[in-house]
Amino acid sequence: MVDAAQQRNGVARTHVLIIVQNLPVPLDRRVWLECQALVARGYEVSVICPKGPGDPGRQQIGGVRIYKYRPAPQARGVLGYLLEFVYCWIRTALLATKVWRDRPFAIIQACNPPDTYWLLARIWKRRGVRFVFDQHDLNPELFLSRFGTPTSPSGRAQLAGLRWLEKQTYATADRVISTNESYRKVAITRGGMDPAAVTVVRSGPDTSVMRPVRPQDPAPQGRRHTLAYLGIMGPQDGVDTVLEVMDELVHRRGRTDVDAVLMGFGDCLEDLKRRCTELGLDDVVTFTGRAGSALIAQHLSAATIGLCPDLKTPLNDVSTMNKTMEYMAYALPSVSFDLVETRVSAEDAALFVPSGDVAAFTDAVESLLDDPELRVELALRARERAAKVLDWGPQSAAYVQVYDSMCAIEETRAAIEGFEYVDLDDPDALRQFVLTRGPAVT
Repeated sequence: MVDAAQQRNGVARTHVLIIVQNLPVPLDRRVWLECQALVARGYEVSVICPKGPGDPGRQQIGGVRIYKYRPAPQARGVLGYLLEFVYCWIRTALLATKVWRDRPFAIIQACNPPDTYWLLARIWKRRGVRFVFDQHDLNPELFLSRFGTPTSPSGRAQLAGLRWLEKQTYATADRVISTNESYRKVAITRGGMDPAAVTVVRSGPDTSVMRPVRPQDPAPQGRRHTLAYLGIMGPQDGVDTVLEVMDELVHRRGRTDVDAVLMGFGDCLEDLKRRCTELGLDDVVTFTGRAGSALIAQHLSAATIGLCPDLKTPLNDVSTMNKTMEYMAYALPSVSFDLVETRVSAEDAALFVPSGDVAAFTDAVESLLDDPELRVELALRARERAAKVLDWGPQSAAYVQVYDSMCAIEETRAAIEGFEYVDLDDPDALRQFVLTRGPAVT
């Protein structure tokens, strides 16, 4: 809700609260780009999120006020996840009250997973606060991807619970932001949302920042090719495939000119490290853990190939993979299992192989290692597509328009509703309008 003072002073007085649970900000690059887009437009922005290692409880970065809480212990099993969700929800609810005391907010944006913050939004709606659901994941599909179709009563109950939470989130949302057309279709069909209330905002890279950089210390001649992985390391992300590919290249095909760098963290990180040791790959595989922008730029600029090992699952097939577009922004050719939305992102700037076929994945990697011209061709296509099609700029405009249509800008437009707009999409109508200016043309 926008009060009279906000309407008079425009968008600059509108305060937005963004809630994110699965990553701290600004490490969550999509959320951080959203924050910066709103700030640039003149909105006030606050964020509630968990702390990263060494983070303070309160920060102000780039005009964004960030309220952080100690993250929950790593969840294991159904009870562990339930406790994690309850803990994070309570900490977020308490911090939301603190944010309100510091400065009342007009809109809450909740980024999933999980789909639990609709209840918090309903509480604040009593004060006129509106709710934007920024859907990063399809949680029922995430469950199916990790555990398969449930056969036990407990499994069916868990899946039903996830679907109910998703339904409540859609029912509460004033607007939904979807990361691609596949997600938008779910929001409209399964979520019953009005198509006009669902906007696609892809997670495009900021290609003015994400771009190749020259190494500070040029590598000596004869260095290895580096295969790069960037992203979360969960059960559904298929990162073990990277180790299988390296095992095949090094131990079976006898290549001595290749290594790998895996950037990121997640539930499977320690298991992957143990598996790496078991396969005898510790001297050619590096795990960086949590990676900031400088480390990402360094490794993706120096790498030869980016790897997208996500298997074809109900979730992965319809999800936009940030890693794919970030490889492209750094002019990095990539190899991916064949997924619907990854093809939408990369088109002909990547090599695709059947899901789960590790031998074909390795063959595709090796074909790029041995063909510099193909690497150059894919790299140039990748960078061009990232900059011209996938860049965050157009997505930022679509994202901000969601807010403009909900608050101050909508009020400004309403003040001239008595006028008829010229149809800018009709060249003949625009031509006739221009000719009506000034003295009549004879």
